[in-house]
Amino acid sequence: MAAFDTTRTAYGSASAVSSFFSRSLAAVVAWNDARVTRAALAALSDRELDDIGLVRGDIDAVAQPEFFR
Repeated sequence: MAAFDTTRTAYGSASAVSSFFSRSLAAVVAWNDARVTRAALAALSDRELDDIGLVRGDIDAVAQPEFFR
C-alpha cells in the first residue's frame, strides 16, 4: 500500500516563495540572537570574560551567526 504526503507541495512557486520567507525569517532571527549575545557579553567585565575564557576582542567572533560566516 502506498502513502502520499498531501500536506505540502513538492514543486511550484508556492514552495519557492515559502522557502524564501522562511530563510529570510531565519536570517532575522539569527541576527537578533547575535545582537543579544553581543550585548550580553559586552556588559560583562574583563574579569568575567576571562572566567569564561574570552577577551573583549573575541565578542564579535563569538556572537556572529553561522549564517554570515
